[in-house]
Amino acid sequence: MTDLTKIPVTVITGFLGSGKTTLIRHLMQNPQGKRLAILVNEFGTVGVDGDILKSCADENCPEENIVELANGCICCTVADDFIPTIESLMAMPQRPDHILIETSGLALPKPLLKAFDWPAIRSRITVDGVIALADAEAVAAGRFAPDVDAVEAQRAADPSLDHETPLSEVFEDQILCADLILLSKADLAGDAGLAAAREVIAAELNRPVPMLPMTEGVIDPRVVLGLAAAAEDDLAARPSHHDGADDHEHDDFDSAVIDLPEIADPETLAAAIQRLAREQRVLRVKGHVAVAGKPLRLLVQAVGDRVRMQFDKPWGAAPRRSQLVVIAEHDDIDEAAIRKVLGA
Repeated sequence: MTDLTKIPVTVITGFLGSGKTTLIRHLMQNPQGKRLAILVNEFGTVGVDGDILKSCADENCPEENIVELANGCICCTVADDFIPTIESLMAMPQRPDHILIETSGLALPKPLLKAFDWPAIRSRITVDGVIALADAEAVAAGRFAPDVDAVEAQRAADPSLDHETPLSEVFEDQILCADLILLSKADLAGDAGLAAAREVIAAELNRPVPMLPMTEGVIDPRVVLGLAAAAEDDLAARPSHHDGADDHEHDDFDSAVIDLPEIADPETLAAAIQRLAREQRVLRVKGHVAVAGKPLRLLVQAVGDRVRMQFDKPWGAAPRRSQLVVIAEHDDIDEAAIRKVLGA
């Protein structure tokens, strides 16, 4: 895999108890020669236990390639957690061939897909496909999850969750965003249950989406990996109950590229970036800066007011150009104010 090749990402969604972790364990055991990395949206004792997956780690998916996000529903914490985690996976010494993302049961897939347009990653990764798991037995019985009370408990346990979407709408958003729907627990549903579940789901779909039965997470990995859907470029075909004015506005990002003169004091720059986070609601800052008297370039990475800096490599023959990408919510980008604070 060359540096110009986009890393494919598979998003696996579905309610708590639908079998997401079991499917991922199966994919880990049958990686088709791929080196995997896994991002798990973890809710501690309420959500999926990342330790289950770490116990299955091997040379194709070592433990360091399995990352847990424990700070809330992934679609509501894109800027603070998801983007930096994806960047860290892509920066690993041995880059993964494929990334699997297991969302929480309450995550809305579409805001997550929108995040793949983030300037720092959009040219480096692509959404190979969105896989939605639906518990066939539960759907056939008129439920959306095998244990509705457990799903509601998950909602109550996440104080950062900022969408109070009814479970029926979460379910619909998950299947409407999917490139493939896996009807889990097919053995429990039986032929009649599978037929009933297919009918319920088909009535909600706006386009043909394959539906396949699955038991104990076992399915041919070639069916799940390698869909090449480029889902981030196909958002219009994936309607959501949150499309429109109230659609997760905090995930609608904008950016500004700021050229800076050579700086004398990195700490002064760090203080300015922290000021941007407080006063301009800037979410992310990343780039390289030339420091007077230093032959190495300064790598700057900030999430909110958490600023990290390190000298990473010599400028060499490259021009000593200081440039930062500043990212904020669409309505919060004030380029003139940002330039003034940074001294550009």
